[in-house]
Amino acid sequence: MVPQQARAAAFRILHSSKEILLLPNVWDVASARIVEESGFKAVATSSAGIAFSLGYPDGQRIPPEEMHAVIARIAKAVQVPVTADVESGYGKTPEAAGRTARAVLDAGAVGLNLEDSTGDSTTALVELPLQLEKIRAVREMGSRLRIPLVINARTDTYLAQIGDPAKRYDETVRRAIAFREAGADCIFVPGLRDAAIIGRLVADLKCPVNILAGLGSPSVPELSKLGVARVSLGSGTMRSTLGHLRRIAEELKTVGTYSKLEDAPSHAEMNRMMQRKQG
Repeated sequence: MVPQQARAAAFRILHSSKEILLLPNVWDVASARIVEESGFKAVATSSAGIAFSLGYPDGQRIPPEEMHAVIARIAKAVQVPVTADVESGYGKTPEAAGRTARAVLDAGAVGLNLEDSTGDSTTALVELPLQLEKIRAVREMGSRLRIPLVINARTDTYLAQIGDPAKRYDETVRRAIAFREAGADCIFVPGLRDAAIIGRLVADLKCPVNILAGLGSPSVPELSKLGVARVSLGSGTMRSTLGHLRRIAEELKTVGTYSKLEDAPSHAEMNRMMQRKQG
C-alpha cells in the first residue's frame, strides 16, 4: 500500500497536470472498484450518494460517523487516492471542520470538499470570515498530521443562485480568491454550465478549478480547452444507476423481459473485484 503522504502528493500533482482530472463520484466499495478498474487515477466520494444509499436525505442529515465509515471502507478498498465530500464539515465552527478533516485523514482519504452552504433558509452561505477560519482549520489539521491534504473549497453562489444575478460572478470570485488565500488548493463552483463564464473564472482565479458536469455541461474536451483542472459528476453517477434500476424493474413488471441487464458485470467479475486484497 502506497503511504498516505505519497498518495496525497500524487493527488495534488493531478490538479496541475496537462490532462484534466476526471472524477465519476462513487458511493460504496463496489462503485469505487468499478471506477478504479476503469483506469481513473483517483476516486471521489459523493456525500449525497452515500447518504441516499444509507437511507438519509442529502444536506448533512447523515450522522458524520456513518459518512466517515463509508469513506474509510472505500479508501481501504482501492489503491488510488481518495477524496471525500464532507459537505460543510458537519458543524458550524472551525473546530468542527478540523475534526472532520481529522476523520477524513484517519479514514485514509487524502482530499476533501468543503462547501459554504449553511442549509439555513435565512442565510444560504456561511459568512466569509467564518468559512475562511474553517478552511484554515482543515489546512492546519493536514499540517499537524503531516499529510498534504488537498482542499477543494466549494461555493454555492451559482448552484443556489445566491443574490443579484448581475453581481453573482463578482461575489463568486471574491469568495474563491479568499478561499485560495486561506489555504484551498482547488475551487469548486457547482451550477456553472456556461462555457464563457467558466473560462473567465479559470482565467481570473489562476488556480485549479473544479466543475460539476452533467446534462447541458460543456464536454470534457471543451472544459479542458477552457483550462478546467478537475471535472466531477457528483451524485449524478449514483442517481443514474438508480434510474437504470428503475428501468430494469419497469421492464420486468410490464413486459416480463430482462434486456436491461445486458450491461451488468458478471458475478465472477464482481467476486474477483471484492476478493482483491484491500489496503
